[in-house]
Amino acid sequence: MWLTLFLASGVASAQSLAQRIDQHLAAPRFAAASWGISVVALDGGRTVYAHDDGKLMLPASTAKLFTAAFALDRLGPGYRTHTDVLAAGDIRRGRLRGELVLRGRGDPTLAGDGWAGQLADQVAAAGITRIDGGIVGDDTAFAGPPIGSGWEASDLQEYYGATASGLTVDENTMVADVRDGRVALMPGDAATALAEQPATQPEIYRAPGTATLHVLGDAPRKARLSLPDPALTAARRLQAALEKHGITVKQEARSVHWPIAAPDGTRIATLPSPTLAEILASGLKRSQNMYLQSVFLLAGLEATDQPAAHTEDRAAAALAAWLGSRGIGPSATTLEEGTGLSRHDLTTPGSLTHLLAVVDSPAFRALLPQAGMDGTLARRMKGTAAEGAVQAKTGSMSYVNALAGYVTTKAGQRLAFAVILNNYKPTQGAAAVSAEVDAIAVMLAETDQPM
Repeated sequence: MWLTLFLASGVASAQSLAQRIDQHLAAPRFAAASWGISVVALDGGRTVYAHDDGKLMLPASTAKLFTAAFALDRLGPGYRTHTDVLAAGDIRRGRLRGELVLRGRGDPTLAGDGWAGQLADQVAAAGITRIDGGIVGDDTAFAGPPIGSGWEASDLQEYYGATASGLTVDENTMVADVRDGRVALMPGDAATALAEQPATQPEIYRAPGTATLHVLGDAPRKARLSLPDPALTAARRLQAALEKHGITVKQEARSVHWPIAAPDGTRIATLPSPTLAEILASGLKRSQNMYLQSVFLLAGLEATDQPAAHTEDRAAAALAAWLGSRGIGPSATTLEEGTGLSRHDLTTPGSLTHLLAVVDSPAFRALLPQAGMDGTLARRMKGTAAEGAVQAKTGSMSYVNALAGYVTTKAGQRLAFAVILNNYKPTQGAAAVSAEVDAIAVMLAETDQPM
């Protein structure tokens, strides 16, 4: 009799959860929207709840889960790339008769001037005191256009649309600070030309593919924007570090980009990147697009089994093959880039939970934001049953919001879940879209009976 009551209680609990979620989805404000939900028990793969879990949807930044899992498996958590300095000419009596090449290989973490100082130390140790040419920022490591496939032109000026380049610096972003009728750019060596002009409506604009920043009006404001030529800024940063060491550089810094051939030379300095696990931890917690696109491209760079000419295409093909070998076919997930910023990316909620079940481990879960505690979930679901119990990747873009990851219920059951909301435009005064998605994660966390 006790067993019968226990089983009945479990069924009722499961029905209650399903009814609560169904009631949430049926609200009139979602009449024109599309929900996709998959919830799977990790202790056997049972489907706990599903709503259109096999429908293709825009995943936004939950697509980063695919990139991270694929890269960790293909490259390994301890994988490192590197940034090198090459002497493109003979060195005689401390004089380099040629240019000094700063060659990037996709390390997204170079920031400030510490990295430049470390490389300058090695150049000085090599005995160089004078460089007849200039510093060349070599951005040719990744073959193909610098922006991700399907990224929208309107995103490219924004900090979250910063390109993933072979040679990066300061997350490929800059800050324009308008104050007291003047404009200050940080960093000061940003490869950008300022064009200030009067206007009644304040605006900051940089046309895609250009290096001129138009600042309209003098109203005080601050904006974080993408950096137009990170390789040139990095070259200038290294030159300043070299000059602090008393090394004379005779010519102006310049940069080279694909499809220009990479300059050749002899390596005289190198700087390893952090490990892939460290890069992913920072990138996933903050949903940093440039970090994850860099990881995607690094995976493409190492995918020597793929024949595509462009690095991004090699990465996409290698990812598709990797997913296929794990039971996620091209009709269920197709990704052209590594961040989810593209509207060409499609996946199903079921594909996300399948992936999460396949890669589930304490190490992978630790890479994800934790509800109410850190990353992009630091301020979400605080004071609810989900706080500390949900570890998940967020996703947000116009008319798209998503959340996918892991939850431990009040009953101690571990679930993988994916919640995707597409084509939803809230009315004025409605709850934040993220709160509508979070509500389902909270329902899962509140469940006090095994399912």
